[in-house]
This record gives sequence, C-alpha cells and structure tokens, in this order.
Amino acid sequence: MKKYFYLFLSNISLFIIFPLIRLISKSFYEKNILPKLINFTCNSGPINYQRKKIIPNAKGKVLEIGIGPGSNLKHYDNQKVTSILGIDPSEELNQIAQKRAEKNNLKVEFLIESASSLSVESNSIDTVVSTYALCSIPEPQETLQEIKRVLKGEGVFIFSEHGLSPNKRVSFIQNITDFFYPKIAGGCHTNRNIEKLISDNGFQFLDLNNMYLPGTQKFLGYNYWGKAKVSS
Repeated sequence: MKKYFYLFLSNISLFIIFPLIRLISKSFYEKNILPKLINFTCNSGPINYQRKKIIPNAKGKVLEIGIGPGSNLKHYDNQKVTSILGIDPSEELNQIAQKRAEKNNLKVEFLIESASSLSVESNSIDTVVSTYALCSIPEPQETLQEIKRVLKGEGVFIFSEHGLSPNKRVSFIQNITDFFYPKIAGGCHTNRNIEKLISDNGFQFLDLNNMYLPGTQKFLGYNYWGKAKVSS
C-alpha cells in the first residue's frame, strides 16, 4: 500500500506540482527546489542500492563526473582509492557534496565545470565513475570522448545509469514526456539508450546489467550498470 501511495504522490509532484512551481518562478525553482529534489531522488533506496554495487570497485585516482550532491562518497573504499576528483557544474549541489566529503573523511577536489570539456590531464585517471549523470549531461557524446581521453591505458569506466526501456509502452512514455521532464529534473532525459551511447563512443563492456529498479516508475527506473574499458 505504501508503495502505491508513494508512486501516486510522485506522479502528482512530477507532472503537476513541480511544473507549476517552475512555471510561476523558474529562478526560485532551480535555486531552491531542484537541488533538494535531486538530492532526495539520488538518495532513494533503490538507487542507493545500485551505488553500493559499483562504487566499491573504484580504485586509484578516481574521477567522478556529475558528482552532484556527493551521494556516492559514503560507498568508496578508502583502502583502494588514492584520490577523488569530483566534476559538477552546480554550485548548489557542490555545497552539499562538500559536507558529505567532510562527513566521510574523504579528501575530494571539486571542479565546477562541464564534463564535456574537462580540465583534467590526459591518461591520468585509473577509474572514471558516472552514476545517474549521462542522462542529464547536455553533450553525452563529448563527455564520453573526454572520459576516453583522461583514462589511463588500463583504466576502467564504471557506471550506473537509467535510460531507454526496451518495452515499447514504457519507451513511448519516455519519448512523449521528454519535451518537459528535463526542464523540471535538472536536464534529465529518461530516453537515452545508455548501452548504445557508451558502445558507440569507443568503449568495450567488461560487464553490463539491466533491470527495472523496484519501487520506481518504469519510465524512470530502467537501469544499466557495469563497467567498460576503452576499445583497443
């Protein structure tokens, strides 16, 4: 019963309340509502469980694109990671992430910049991490090319992303809502084919998994996760 009530409230918020607030005041919504919304959704139970699956695999010098509010920070293994570089263009989310880094005793260098044009040295990163970021980055192809550039020869790209569902009914909803959903969700597109996006930009999958996350709307919850390396 709680599950259905949560989904009902979520749909009312996503399709009525949040669009209405943004329509009344875009600046108020983007400064005061959106960061809290992203922080809340990025730390939901199902998404947090996905983070636990992949983040402990990060090692060496780590670059996290779209670090957002720092939801992954508590999952890094301090015994494997030597340093963390966090990339995100949002100053509001960066403030939340800095507090989480301090709470978890992690030394994180934050860069407020676009992932599609990194100021990071080529061939310098052991692990690149992306969780629920490729959906909202305006130039995902350019970002993946940048990830290729900064990874060392034996470097690994680990990811957990939501995107296009193989179910025609679900993908239909994803496509028809794409004209407004990114505007209320920080640029998030639910209809990007993450598997194709990664493979088409020069990566070879070492591990790839797919499923609908339990307890989430299907148009938001089709998840891809795994790891990849630069194709030889």
